[in-house]
Amino acid sequence: MDRAVLYEGAALADGRGPDLVTGVSVLVVDQTVAGIYTADAPADVRADATVLDASGATIVPGFVDCHSHLTLQGGAQWIARGADPTPDLIDAAERNAAALVRAGVRWVRDVGSPRRGDAGDGRERALAVTLRDRWRGQPGYPYISAAGTWLTKAGTLPGGLAVEVTDADGLLAAALVQLDEGADLVKLYLDGPEPGVAPWSVSEVRRVVEAVHARGATVAAHGSGLANCRLAAEAAVDTLEHGFTLDDGVGATLAANHVTLVSTLSVLHSWQTFAATTTTERFASADGRQRIAERLEIARESIRIAYRAGVPIAAGSDFGGGSVRAGHLAWEVQALVWAGLEPWEALGAATWRGGDVLGDEQAGRITVGGPAHFTLVHGNPLSDPSALWRVWRVI
Repeated sequence: MDRAVLYEGAALADGRGPDLVTGVSVLVVDQTVAGIYTADAPADVRADATVLDASGATIVPGFVDCHSHLTLQGGAQWIARGADPTPDLIDAAERNAAALVRAGVRWVRDVGSPRRGDAGDGRERALAVTLRDRWRGQPGYPYISAAGTWLTKAGTLPGGLAVEVTDADGLLAAALVQLDEGADLVKLYLDGPEPGVAPWSVSEVRRVVEAVHARGATVAAHGSGLANCRLAAEAAVDTLEHGFTLDDGVGATLAANHVTLVSTLSVLHSWQTFAATTTTERFASADGRQRIAERLEIARESIRIAYRAGVPIAAGSDFGGGSVRAGHLAWEVQALVWAGLEPWEALGAATWRGGDVLGDEQAGRITVGGPAHFTLVHGNPLSDPSALWRVWRVI
């Protein structure tokens, strides 16, 4: 067999159930999974392949990061850094892509990047869309599903980072422009300029959702406060991003309207590292640390509410849009376990559930005939999620 490698004698954790499968061998031929064996591989397979001893390691599917910002560096000043020169944003994206692949993150959903017209393709559009096209099919890069830029009610985000609109007609028009410019999905920023007040009505957002669906695309909605999360749920967007503040009613509506919650708990955990290392009053004071702890517990309870309601949960790191960095999706898996999910469910959130969000039946899965994207880690992630940090080899 041409370029055949047999990864022999590993364990397998695929995020589909709580039990680790041991004694698994995976045959890869020309970057495709050609066989999965739970007993000894056939003699002719071993004879024709390069055999790699994978005993003592666990195979997990390639990870899917459902909430990311490829072109941003992250950190406390992430919004301000969105105004950096285009070459700097591209350099950040190149570094982020390399870090993702090293960590076994093979599929990435970018949910907001600055608009630029000087990226080398002669088009003004969200930079992540340009990079998706530039990187497609190139070795060493993840697969990219790219939104346009953030669509906000005027006065919400500082620094000119987003496309701002003032009325519902403008919101719909801006969403369709994103699709015309090649975006795979539309990102609505449903936190508004007035804290605790939804910036749009349910009918106004639902009109956008229906128009985007008619174009074969999806809608991701940022929502952190209760009113904004309720708006996303009732408007039946495809995914609610963050969802830091839910109640039982919103949880039930999310489930009824088949909305997936994309969790980003690790962002709130990262704020705790700010509190430990910064002199910024917002984070470092005793009151600041207490507010972070309280907000984290509310967000954890929101995950539990969604879980009890049967809402699908996918994992996102929000790298670039906060202090979490590219390749740290394992932190989100741990955070979901700390919030109450079983380890296998949290692993599923970072693998096949993410594939469902992308609408890609191969993403986050290991199947015969599918792409050979998997990671070998040391330890059992079904009992110890920190094993996902101990990456030995990325296939």
